[in-house]
Amino acid sequence: MNFPNWPLWLFFVLFAIAFKAEDAPIKTVPSTVLAQIPTIEKNHQTLINTNGKNIATRFQLPDGFQRVATAENSFAHYLRHLPLRPVGTKVKYYNGAIKENHGVYAGVVDMDIGNRDLQQCADAIMRLRAEYLWQKGAYEDIHFNFTNGFRVDYSKWRQGYKIRIKGNQTTWYKARESATSYKDFRAYMNLIFAYAGTLSLSKELPKVAFETMKIGDIFIQGGSPGHAIIVVDMAINPTSGKQLFLLAQSYMPAQDIQILQNPMNETFGPWYSNQFFGDLITPEWRFERTDLKRFE
Repeated sequence: MNFPNWPLWLFFVLFAIAFKAEDAPIKTVPSTVLAQIPTIEKNHQTLINTNGKNIATRFQLPDGFQRVATAENSFAHYLRHLPLRPVGTKVKYYNGAIKENHGVYAGVVDMDIGNRDLQQCADAIMRLRAEYLWQKGAYEDIHFNFTNGFRVDYSKWRQGYKIRIKGNQTTWYKARESATSYKDFRAYMNLIFAYAGTLSLSKELPKVAFETMKIGDIFIQGGSPGHAIIVVDMAINPTSGKQLFLLAQSYMPAQDIQILQNPMNETFGPWYSNQFFGDLITPEWRFERTDLKRFE
């Protein structure tokens, strides 16, 4: 069928009828890119130390690069040293089912996710941030907003308060004397997972310029669905100034946190370069440079 003489608007109307919006993939990766992933996977192996137990020791650097400096007690240091399950481990969903690795992930973070469909993409990022602060004893800094904007401070939860949700009304009430155990902390996080997500987290965090990226920054698009990924390591070439970064995600349904493969460039294995054109293409989502945000 030839379209050259048809009005442009008519062509798009017919296209929309034939391909319903609700059936269209959301922010998906072009098939031309996906077709390259099996080849890229082979090249990834050259930058993976199979004996490495965490991100810092598992993912080696291309020639000429060195990891950016991090303070030992920082969130960046915590992320860089996240423990990993053995090479070849498959990602599991909350119900124990396997997520086959079709060029999506290069490693699996060794952290439980529970047995409910709660810890999805933004939830996993909030979990990492909260785990770091909890281990540090910075309880006052652990707080997240529900989608309705209600701020939920972990420090209040520790005092024995719980949340009552009735319709659009959200309130605290005193339930017990104290709740300071790790089990209580995980119960708090499950509550956050249930009532927060990409929409609330994207509103909660300030934007930062792509050129100022740091470990711990987040690419996030709020919505239903939306998606979020986190920068877990970075490296720099002192001569050229080029930077590389590693990304991690969870996804829907709830699943293990995973270190992403890079479908954009086979040269750097799972590392992403900051020198790319257009959008940031990850195996299961497409982000813009302006989607970068940061915990304050």
